[in-house]
Amino acid sequence: MPAEDRFFCAEAARRRGDPMAGTAPHGLVWILVEYRGGWPVNGFDGLGLDPGTKALVYSSAQAARARVLLIRRHGRRRTEGVNRWAVLRYDSAGDYRQQWGTWRRDEDLAGIADALDAPGELGCPPVVLVCTHGRHDTCCAVRGRPVARALHERWPNLVWECSHVGGDRFAANLVVAPDGVYYGDLDADSCLRVVEEHLAGRIHAEHLRGYTDLLPPQQAAVAALLTRFGPAGRHDYAVTATFRDADRWRIRIVGRPPRPPVTDVGVHAYRTPPHRLTCRGAVRRAATVYEITSVGAAADGDDT
Repeated sequence: MPAEDRFFCAEAARRRGDPMAGTAPHGLVWILVEYRGGWPVNGFDGLGLDPGTKALVYSSAQAARARVLLIRRHGRRRTEGVNRWAVLRYDSAGDYRQQWGTWRRDEDLAGIADALDAPGELGCPPVVLVCTHGRHDTCCAVRGRPVARALHERWPNLVWECSHVGGDRFAANLVVAPDGVYYGDLDADSCLRVVEEHLAGRIHAEHLRGYTDLLPPQQAAVAALLTRFGPAGRHDYAVTATFRDADRWRIRIVGRPPRPPVTDVGVHAYRTPPHRLTCRGAVRRAATVYEITSVGAAADGDDT
């Protein structure tokens, strides 16, 4: 097929102006498995590993509601040395915990199951994951690899390429874990600014898809406050109440000084007309958009 006739989901999403806020999938636990060979279209599930070990990792991940991602360093694929695995966890107290291990044989991956039951270590630097899973979606490779290259040159010890993270139409996609922050629509220039600001404790609304510990309308509400009042740290805003009436939501958010102390954000959820949302999927599907309808100080004593 001539290049000019190919469909690229990310280009189509940009032409439509698809909003990103509220599109981060839920997740508090990530399992990372370094794999240097070709990544199957379905990632870890498609690897030809020892069946017993693979079943153990998969069942443990399901029990922990963890997402399993394949990872690799950017650049020439190494053939020597051991592979690494990791369990990254965002806990209810807002702490970031990590546990890393290595594997040579398939059976070594059984350590992941034990790590899921362990508390993990505090104080580790965040992991920056860039989706470059071309077999899953063309845009993830075309747009993700330049971003992975730029970030790897700047922060080689923090950055990994990873398999599918969702939201192909927002490629290049980036996840900071275990912070649980999704960014999208990045290129080789914007990614450097986004990650530098994130590491400095300043999250901007631009390129933000959402926080993975929040529901989609809550993600959109926090993004609205970042848009109105400027960048903030990962925990400078906390959702304290959520009220729903059909397709309308009211999200109450408490901010740390100097941000507004208590704000109510109105959100209207609606479905778009069907579109092709991925490069591989020819079926047209509707997407949900979370439109901000109001931002204002919460009334005293109003808890309904």
